[in-house]
Amino acid sequence: MAPLAHTLALLAMTLATVAIDEKQMDMAPNSFDDQYRGCGPDMTTVLPALNHSEFQKNPVFAEAWLKAVAEWQRNGSPVSPLSSSAQAIAVMAYSMKYVYRPFNDAVREAGSSPEEYRDNFHFKTLHFLLTQALVKLREDQNAQCRNVTRGVRDICFMAHHGQRVRFGHFTSTSLSKDVAKRYGTDTVFQVYTCHGVDIQAFSYDRRNREVLIPPYETFEVTKVTRKGTRQRSSSAPQGTTANTTVSGCEVTPQGTAWGMRTPAVAMGPLMAVLRGQALCTGRGWERPLGPLPPCRPRPGHHSPGSGHRDPLSHEATNVTAVTVATVANIITKTP
Repeated sequence: MAPLAHTLALLAMTLATVAIDEKQMDMAPNSFDDQYRGCGPDMTTVLPALNHSEFQKNPVFAEAWLKAVAEWQRNGSPVSPLSSSAQAIAVMAYSMKYVYRPFNDAVREAGSSPEEYRDNFHFKTLHFLLTQALVKLREDQNAQCRNVTRGVRDICFMAHHGQRVRFGHFTSTSLSKDVAKRYGTDTVFQVYTCHGVDIQAFSYDRRNREVLIPPYETFEVTKVTRKGTRQRSSSAPQGTTANTTVSGCEVTPQGTAWGMRTPAVAMGPLMAVLRGQALCTGRGWERPLGPLPPCRPRPGHHSPGSGHRDPLSHEATNVTAVTVATVANIITKTP
């Protein structure tokens, strides 16, 4: 099996004539990054009731969904290779301009606590459908890795070599550098992603050549360059990690309840990859909310992001680089 590597390159260009916010990149510890392994069928069962509830609580989502349905139908109502029309509409909704920003803002914080997810995260339906759609598309695309670009306006992202980072939300990128830079050049990410998938067939504007990266993919910065000082550096190999092990979850019309999380021994990312185990390096909550019926991954079936409602929950898998170093470049330009 060919080893896969994750690479990230960042170009931040600060313009003296524009007020640029500076943001430090990190592992997005509050991100809600579940992949619903072991809970997918149960979540699908309660989806109609959950969707109805969220339409009432979240008019932004409701309006965006209706517009996505209309656009999806106008494009011929494609479904294959996705599992349902709902998954296709979810991808369409995300690719339109109406909902992705509030959705991603919520995703970045919904993993901060069980209460935050349960009471304040009213995008449970969209998160579930979009996550399932990306997993299905990745399988159909043979888990292909891609070089993509993301342009950002008015934000200068800061990072240092050797740092592990995540976007922590669903992240739109493009196979075309020119297209990406139309969305901004204050920060330009050049990314080699192995979990991002091509969503062009279901996207609102196929000219964007969009590749969507899920919240759980981890990157390592290996090179830093600043204009003027021309600082450059490189980094060591890095795999993917997870910070909790989930023992169970309960699916209800309100979404998925939080299972007990037991920190595991931090063994190092490469060992975790080789052994097909989750690497747990963070904290977990000490009590479950409600009963915990069986809802676990099948034995030997590890997903690359299946920690239920816990920050940094993305299990190491046998498709992650083991002997090949993660290669990442960050280029920061300042006046």
